[in-house]
Amino acid sequence: MSILINKDTRLIVQGITGRDGSFHATKMKEYGTNVVGGTSPGKAGQEVAGIPVFNTVCDAVEATNANTSVIFVPAAFAKDAMLEAADAGIKLIICITEGVPTLDVVEAYRYIQIKGAQLIGPNCPGLISPGESMVGIMPTNIFKKGHTGVISRSGTLTYQVVASLTAEGMGQSSAIGVGGDPIVGLYFQDLLEMFQNDPETDSIAIIGEIGGDAEERAAEYIKKYVTKPVVAFISGREAPKGKQMGHAGAIISSGSGTAAEKVAAFEAAGIPVARETQEIPVLLKQKLGK
Repeated sequence: MSILINKDTRLIVQGITGRDGSFHATKMKEYGTNVVGGTSPGKAGQEVAGIPVFNTVCDAVEATNANTSVIFVPAAFAKDAMLEAADAGIKLIICITEGVPTLDVVEAYRYIQIKGAQLIGPNCPGLISPGESMVGIMPTNIFKKGHTGVISRSGTLTYQVVASLTAEGMGQSSAIGVGGDPIVGLYFQDLLEMFQNDPETDSIAIIGEIGGDAEERAAEYIKKYVTKPVVAFISGREAPKGKQMGHAGAIISSGSGTAAEKVAAFEAAGIPVARETQEIPVLLKQKLGK
């Protein structure tokens, strides 16, 4: 079983005629994702890799009964794209775009919540349920269907961890890149709850990084509510205070958000923390008794 997406997911690609949108729409379709349409204002009637293009999300939903959208539009238009998707009745919105102003995300995310929808991202690689569906920009060749859930703030570290898991024969039930901005949609606690309730997930790998307190809150949540084996990894152990490292949200400020604090929080909750990504499958196997 997967979380959030599966073979029944009906996906539209917002910004499908752009360079990134067209490239990744084709890749998602080739993987087997049910890409039912795309949007690009003024280009209705065109096709991209056999996928019909509509002027608006509302038109696309009406014609295809889509329930999920992925956004590949410039940062200046990302807020409007998220609002449009929610207003059209899309229930899961994945925003790949990076560089979206934080206040734009705050406004869009609140509207998405009011509409009863869910957001992943922005500035994220998307998500995948191996063998069923991939929405985003993930390299599908490294994934393998299995029983480990993966949650990550980092796109490239997701790929490193998954490659290590697959090499050790540990497939994934679903893998989600939550995004590296200060404000994003579904986060560690939301996804931990989903994996805890998923009967096909037997273990969880969580990949955090410096900045904020999301990892500390996740550790507390795991301690209270998660019974499945969890292993963590924290990037940015050598990052200097006050210097942004890669992601907009990866910055240590006001004496909080350090890697040491996050590692300590996980260890206090009884969660092993890998020093290198390739240690994750080893630690998970130990906790699973394999």
